[in-house]
Amino acid sequence: MPETLSRERSHAMVQVALFAALTAVLGLIPKLDLPFGVPITLQSLGPMLAGCFLGARRGFQAMLLFELAVAAGLPLLAGGRGGLGAFAAPTSGYLVGFMLAAAATGLLMGRLPRATPLHAAISAFVASAVGGVLLLHASGILGLMQFAALPLQKALLLDLAFVPGDLLKCAVCAIVVHAVAKAMPDWPLGGGRR
Repeated sequence: MPETLSRERSHAMVQVALFAALTAVLGLIPKLDLPFGVPITLQSLGPMLAGCFLGARRGFQAMLLFELAVAAGLPLLAGGRGGLGAFAAPTSGYLVGFMLAAAATGLLMGRLPRATPLHAAISAFVASAVGGVLLLHASGILGLMQFAALPLQKALLLDLAFVPGDLLKCAVCAIVVHAVAKAMPDWPLGGGRR
């Protein structure tokens, strides 16, 4: 007799797939190529949103699903890129960092105040800044050092080009969280209870 999925488990699977798909859709928005091989895209907003809305474990799962689809060759990265080669390019540190960023963002979001929409928005900004900027950029810098053969100081300097845009993405994430917290106060932001 086949085991049926519980409503809660199937709901979680749909959410994971939805945020993986959202991250792919963010890659459809035209990118801005920088001379050192790492484009400016909106895709780093995906891990921030996944972490804030799904929590650490499911946010990680959403980004893992996205990366498995990329590794399988689906052209889901900005500019229509995909395949295993994406994991050996200068952008690979950022790409692998998506999973870590979503997990860290979700972990923080689950521990910060979320009692009101304003608290949730402030917490989303902080969680996104730590997970989606600090951790993601640390991973990206390691990728630049490994695959672009840049020394640490130069990789740090080049990475600074992304910080202002990613802080704007943190603000967008906070605005979206505020709107959802206001419209759907029972949503378990950060994967936890309010």
